[in-house]
Amino acid sequence: MTINLKDRVAVVTGASRGIGYFTALELAKAGAHVVACARTVGGLEELDDAIKAVGGSATLVPFDLADMAAIDKLGGAINERWGKLDIMVANAGVLGTISPIGHVEAKVFEKVMNINVNATWRLIRTLEPLLIKSDAGRALILSSSAAHKCKPFWGPYSASKAAVEALARTWAGETQRLPLRILSVDPGATRTAMRAQAMPGEDPETVPHPSEVAAELLPLVGPDQTETGKLYIVREKKIVDYRLPE
Repeated sequence: MTINLKDRVAVVTGASRGIGYFTALELAKAGAHVVACARTVGGLEELDDAIKAVGGSATLVPFDLADMAAIDKLGGAINERWGKLDIMVANAGVLGTISPIGHVEAKVFEKVMNINVNATWRLIRTLEPLLIKSDAGRALILSSSAAHKCKPFWGPYSASKAAVEALARTWAGETQRLPLRILSVDPGATRTAMRAQAMPGEDPETVPHPSEVAAELLPLVGPDQTETGKLYIVREKKIVDYRLPE
């Protein structure tokens, strides 16, 4: 399926590497102007070169998602320049430590919650007014199977991803009568720096490259995708409903 995103504006966080980098590149290939956000200036510049090489365009916004004031300013800056936003991909996140809950340092737990949860909420708050102005606003919130599996030693990360899914579902319910559509995404095991941190002994060649995940995400932000408040499982290539505990 060919996705045409000409004249659409997309924000991608964590765009300097991994899933964020390749998602930004896919969006640009499809014609969107990408507002690429990340801490790493070098990675953003590499992305910009790659986007230009495929005939696309980007605006680089280097900042740390721990800087809540910078997130708040993002919506105003986009409004001034474009007056709307069509696509939001909240991809950036941190793992924290794989450790028993009682052994996790407070500063580590707080950082995971700050980057994964608080920053996502701030993004939603600053970008929602712009997404509503689009004729087909689309938002993807990157999650993880950890939100549901809650494996031992993965407490902070699992809790943070469960929280962002709750935010996405609530937001979808609040906006279901609008053209805005919101999905959480479980990308599955992917060849990223975070995966290497979590699974240091794993052969990276045994898990999909982030470019493969990015290709799966592209159809989810097109105007033809009309589901909202659900979860897209990349490995299964399908959107699934949530349900209450049994």
